[in-house]
Amino acid sequence: MDTSKEYDAVIAVCRSLFLKKTKDYGTAWRILRLSSITDQLFIKAQRIRTLEEKKISKVGEGIIPEYIAIVNYCVMAMIQAELTEADPYEMPLEEVTILFDEKVQETKDLMLAKNHDYGEAWREMRISSLTDLILMKIFRVKQIEDNQGATLASEGVHANYQDMLNYAVFALIRMEVK
Repeated sequence: MDTSKEYDAVIAVCRSLFLKKTKDYGTAWRILRLSSITDQLFIKAQRIRTLEEKKISKVGEGIIPEYIAIVNYCVMAMIQAELTEADPYEMPLEEVTILFDEKVQETKDLMLAKNHDYGEAWREMRISSLTDLILMKIFRVKQIEDNQGATLASEGVHANYQDMLNYAVFALIRMEVK
């Protein structure tokens, strides 16, 4: 097991879809406020939890596309958080690609550091626990947003987006997405 290579393989799948959708739709997601992206994350994670519990999808798409969406929405959120209303809504594909790769690399570096300290404990966790952790992080982000970003002891929303992205990648690794 080479976590770094597995991580990169999962990210390659997510990145490919992200860039294809960027070619199709441009950067329409730039119109979203961070709170709207957080709500999209909630919808995706809640759907995963529902599918885990009910074991049946009436829409046809399963859990894997939802985890991929969580990865990509987390990247969107991290990019969006650094842009201002003065920045253009439409961004060139090349710029989006660079920003995507930067956010993922920062998040992967964090994962490698935490993975060292935690001894890859995620490999022994249930995938449903990863879903629950993502939902918990979403609720934390929503509370921070409702508090206009003010925190007393929290690391803030950026770290929560990174954790959600990493949990989603762990789930995708466990489901052997390549």
